[in-house]
Amino acid sequence: MAQLPERARNPGVAAFLDRLAAMPAARPARRGRLMFAVDATASRQPSWDQACHLQAEMFHATEGLGGLAVQLCYWRGHGEFAATPFLEDAAELARRMAGVRVLAGRTQVLRCLEHALAETTRERVNALVLVGDALEEELDPIGHLAAQLGLRGTPAFCFQEGGDPRVTDAFRQVAKLSGGAWAPFDSASVAALRELLRAVAVFAAGGRGALARLPGRTAAAIAGQLPGPAR
Repeated sequence: MAQLPERARNPGVAAFLDRLAAMPAARPARRGRLMFAVDATASRQPSWDQACHLQAEMFHATEGLGGLAVQLCYWRGHGEFAATPFLEDAAELARRMAGVRVLAGRTQVLRCLEHALAETTRERVNALVLVGDALEEELDPIGHLAAQLGLRGTPAFCFQEGGDPRVTDAFRQVAKLSGGAWAPFDSASVAALRELLRAVAVFAAGGRGALARLPGRTAAAIAGQLPGPAR
């Protein structure tokens, strides 16, 4: 029996893609600028390895759309937060990711959003991708920063691994307040994460019109639509 496409088998992915397609087009002046923020604390090794392999998909998906510049951000250990320059080469991003080893520590989503706000204040960041499975911080200051990102036109796309309900609530709020979207993914489903990353990359580089032209977008039934403010 033929398998259903990934978005048909994963209602969360389908809902995320439908929410993303309904957003207004981003219109970057140059290459689309995307921040790729990944939790590198101890529980994240399998998903970090996946992201290392899949990050090139974001660059390949935006060929012909003006391209993409990606900044890798991660946190781990005792208060360690790092960010690369905005990179336009998939091989260089892969090299830098391969040099990172996960390390036990607390989440630093607040610091990540502070950094994103500072970056987009200097020069527009078209999208923030946040990948994680935990959030150990107070939600109110995080929500305030998410709203500030939304006011500056930088939506956060929160991809959650695992089913922690507190994380689900927090990631949904960050997505809603910033004008972005939330979607779950399973670390066993490489295809789901690949499709999510490609979709946001295309949105960052070419907007809603480019996203609508992605192959396979009509293959799935709509299981629901994520809430979010119109921008």
